[in-house]
Amino acid sequence: MTQSLLAQPAGALGPSGRRALLRAVAIVSCLPYLGLKVAWLAGSEIGVPAGSSLLEHRAAVAVANGVTLLMDACVIVLALVLTRPWGVRVPAWLLAVPVWVATGLLAPIMTGYPLQLLVRLFGGTVNSAGDTGGEPFLHDWVFGVVYGGFIVQGLALGTLFALYARDRWGHLWRGRVWELPRASGGTVQRVGAVTAAVVALVPLTLHLLWAGGVTAGLNDARTTDVHVLQALDALFLLAAVGGALALAFRRVPVLPVRVPLALAWVGSGATACWGAWLGLASLVDPGTATGWLHLAHAGRMLTGILVAAVGAHFLAQRSAVLPRRRT
Repeated sequence: MTQSLLAQPAGALGPSGRRALLRAVAIVSCLPYLGLKVAWLAGSEIGVPAGSSLLEHRAAVAVANGVTLLMDACVIVLALVLTRPWGVRVPAWLLAVPVWVATGLLAPIMTGYPLQLLVRLFGGTVNSAGDTGGEPFLHDWVFGVVYGGFIVQGLALGTLFALYARDRWGHLWRGRVWELPRASGGTVQRVGAVTAAVVALVPLTLHLLWAGGVTAGLNDARTTDVHVLQALDALFLLAAVGGALALAFRRVPVLPVRVPLALAWVGSGATACWGAWLGLASLVDPGTATGWLHLAHAGRMLTGILVAAVGAHFLAQRSAVLPRRRT
C-alpha cells in the first residue's frame, strides 16, 4: 500500500505540512457558501433582492439549498480523505466518483467566472440584472463570494487530489502514448469513444452556433458572456472526446499518457455533471430552457458518461497489468 501520506515529515514546509495547509484552505473556502445556505434554510433573505424569483418557489429552493449544502460539505470530507492516513484505504471508486463530480462542477466555474469578469472589464455585457434590465436573481456580491470560494476550493482540492492520485495510482499513467500496447485499447474503449464523439456532435454544434452569435434556441439572455460561455462548453466537449479518442486509438503517440487521461477526466466531468445539473433545473422550472437547450443538456450528459466509462475501462485495464509502485 502506498505509504507517502503516512510517512511524510511533519514540518510546516514539508510535504505533509503543505497538504495540511491546502486542506485548511479547502475547508475554510467552503464556509461562506455553507453559511449562506444555512442562513437561507433558516429563513433569512440575505443577498436575495425583493423581486427575486427565488422568493416565488420557496419549497423548491429550500430543497435545492439543502442538496447543495450537502454537496459543498462533501468538499470537507474529501479534503480529509485526501490528507489523513486512513484515506489511503478508501476504495478507489468511492473516492474517484465524488472527486470526478467535484471536478466537473468546479472546472467550468473556475474558468467561466473569470471569463465573465474579463467580458465586463472589456465593455461586454453579462447575464445579470444590471446588464439585462430584468429582475435581479441575487445581489452581485453573492456571486463574488460564492464563485470566489468555489475557485479556491477547486484549486486546493484539485492539488490535493493530484498529489494523492500520483502517490496511489501514478503508475497507471506513467510513460507516453507510444508505449501503450496497441491491442490493449480493446473494442470496448474504441466503441465507447466513437459513440461519445457521435453523440457529442449535436451539443457541440449547438454550442458553437450559440458561441458564434446565433440566438435561436437560447432563452431570453442576449449578453456577451453567454456567447463566451457557450464556447467554453464546446471546449469541454472537445476535451472530453479528444481525450477518449486518444486513449482508445493511441493516435497521438508523443503525448504523455496523463494528458489525454486528464482531458477525459476534466472534460467528461464538466459535460456530464453540468449537463445533468442544468437538465434537472430545466425540468423543475420548464420556463428556463427551450427544447434545443434540453437537447444540448442531454447530449452533454450522455457524452460525459460515455467518456468517463472509456477512462474507467482504460484505468481498470492498466491496473490489471501494471504492478503498483511501492514507496
